[in-house]
Amino acid sequence: MRQCKGWSAVLLVLLGLGAVAQKLPTRDEGLFQMQIRDKTLFHDSSVIPDGAEISGYLFRDTPKRYYFVVEEDNTPLSVTVTPCDAPLEWKLTLQELPEEASGEGSGEPEPLDQQKQQVTVDEGTELFTYKGNDVESYVATSTPSGLYQLELLSTEKDSNFKVYATTTPESDQPYPELPYDPRVDVTALGRTTVTLAWKPTPTGSLMGQPVQYCVVINKEHNFKSMCAAEAKISTDDAFMLAPKPGRDFSPFDFMHFGFVPSDNGFGKDRGLTSNKISRAYTAKPKASDIQKVCIGNKNIFTVSELKPDTQYYFDVFAVNSATNTSTAYVGTFARTKEEARQKTVELKDGKVSDVFIKRKGSKFLRFAPVSSHQRVTLFVHTCLDAVQVQVRRDGKLLLSQNVEGVRQFQLRGKPKAKYLIRLRGSRKGASTLKVLATTRPSSKQPFPSLPEDTRIKAFDKLRTCSSVTVAWLGTQDRNKYCIYRKEVADNYGEEQRRREQNQCAGPETRRKSEKVLCKYFHSPNLQKAVTTETITGLEPGKTYLLDVYVVGHSGHSVKYQSKLVKTRKYC
Repeated sequence: MRQCKGWSAVLLVLLGLGAVAQKLPTRDEGLFQMQIRDKTLFHDSSVIPDGAEISGYLFRDTPKRYYFVVEEDNTPLSVTVTPCDAPLEWKLTLQELPEEASGEGSGEPEPLDQQKQQVTVDEGTELFTYKGNDVESYVATSTPSGLYQLELLSTEKDSNFKVYATTTPESDQPYPELPYDPRVDVTALGRTTVTLAWKPTPTGSLMGQPVQYCVVINKEHNFKSMCAAEAKISTDDAFMLAPKPGRDFSPFDFMHFGFVPSDNGFGKDRGLTSNKISRAYTAKPKASDIQKVCIGNKNIFTVSELKPDTQYYFDVFAVNSATNTSTAYVGTFARTKEEARQKTVELKDGKVSDVFIKRKGSKFLRFAPVSSHQRVTLFVHTCLDAVQVQVRRDGKLLLSQNVEGVRQFQLRGKPKAKYLIRLRGSRKGASTLKVLATTRPSSKQPFPSLPEDTRIKAFDKLRTCSSVTVAWLGTQDRNKYCIYRKEVADNYGEEQRRREQNQCAGPETRRKSEKVLCKYFHSPNLQKAVTTETITGLEPGKTYLLDVYVVGHSGHSVKYQSKLVKTRKYC
C-alpha cells in the first residue's frame, strides 16, 4: 500500500469537501445519482467526479488541471477526453505521495506548507499523453493508490471539452457501444437527396439503454464527436458559458491538496479582457451550412433539400438519452448528382424558333453558323412576360439583359464561332417567345427590321372628339405597317393590357372591324424615317387601344408597343 500518515491530512481535506469528493473504488449509488443531476456541484470544479461526464472550458495557451484520488491499490481506471472546438494536448500523471513526517520520531505530520514543498519537487509519474482532436482514452486494469492529475491545454484557440473518469469501467457503460462495422453507408444518391444507413448500436438492443441517433450534415468536413458538431452549430446551447475572469479556480482547486502553482503561469492573475473571452464564440453558421437532426432509434435516414452537384459530409452519433453521452460512427461523404442537363435547341440560320419556358425555368439554344461571318443578328420576341437573355460566344459572355417585347441585338462575328443562348423565364408565370439568329443581310431576314424605339406617339394638341393623330418610326427597309384600334374601358390600365395580350399574336388574330388601314413605308434617311396617321370615326370621350404591326417579307409580324388614347369629350 502506498498510503501513509503524512497523506491522511490531505485526504481529510479532500473528503471534507463534501459531495464532490469520492471514496473509491466503491460509492453510494443513490447519492451519486443525486449528485450528478445537480451540475452546480461540478461546475468549474477541479475535482473530477467518479462516473459522470463533465464539461470544461479552456483559454488558449492556458493549461487547466483536474484531480481525483484513488484510495486503494489495484484499482481499475478509465479516463476519456473529448475535444470540441479545437485539438487539445493532455496528460495524466500520478503524483507522488508525501513521505511519512520526520518530526524526530514524534509521529506528528509535517506542517502543510512543508508538504506542498515536498510534493511539488517531484512532478509525478507521467502515465499517458495525447495531442490531437480525437476522442482518446487512458485505460488501466490496475492502478496504484494516489493523487491523479489531468492537465489539458489548447494552443489554437479558446475551446470547450468533455472529461469522463471512472474506477468501475467494466460496470459503467457511459458511451453507447459501436457495432462491429461502425461505418455509415450511402445507399441511395439523387440530385437533392442522400439516403444513409448504419448498423444499430448493441447498447440499445442488448443492454436495454435508451438510445437515439442524431445525423449531422455539413459541407466542410466530418466531425469526430457530437460536441464538436454542436460547437459548430451553437456554443450558447451546447456548452456552459466561459468562466468569468478570475473564476477559473473553484474552492476545490489544487491548493487544497497541498500543491503550489507551477512556474508555467497556471494560476497567475487572469486579467483577461472581454474580447479574449468573446473569441470562443463564433457567429452561428447559416442554417444551410450545418444541420443536426435527431431521428429516434431508426438506422436509415434520407437527407433531403440538398443542392445538386454539391459535396456533403454526413455524421451519425448514437446518443444515450438518459446521460446525453454520445459515440460517433465513422462518417462518410457524398456528392449529389448534377442537374439533369437540358436538351439544347439548335437554331438554324434565318429560321424562327418558337420557345416555351416554364415558370422560373431555363432553355438553352445553340447557334453555329456554317460559314465565316462578320456579325450575327439576334431577334428575341417575348410574347408574355419578360425573360433574361444571356449570350456567350465560345464561352465568353457577350450580353446579359432582360427583354420584354421585341429586341434586336447585333453581335460581332468570329470565324467558326459557336453561340450559346440561355433564356431564363419569369417568376410570374410561363413564358413563350420567338427567337431568330442569322448572319444574312436584313433584306433577306424573315423578321421585319425594327427601329430602336418601337413606341407609338400620340399628339395631344391634334386630338378631337372623333379623331387622334399618331406617329411611329420606320427603317430603311420597305415594310408593311397595319394599324388597329379597339375601344376599352376608361379604367383600362397598362397591367391589364399586359395580362390580356400575347405580344406574338399577329394581325390575323384581330377582328376586321378593328382594322384602320395598312400601308408600306420606308426612308433611306433614318433621321426622316417617321410616319404619321390620323385615325377618324371615333366616339367623343372614349378610350382606345392602338396597335401597329410591321409585317416582314415572309409573313412574320411584330407589334409595336400598344398605345392608349382618349378622344376629347367636348369640342
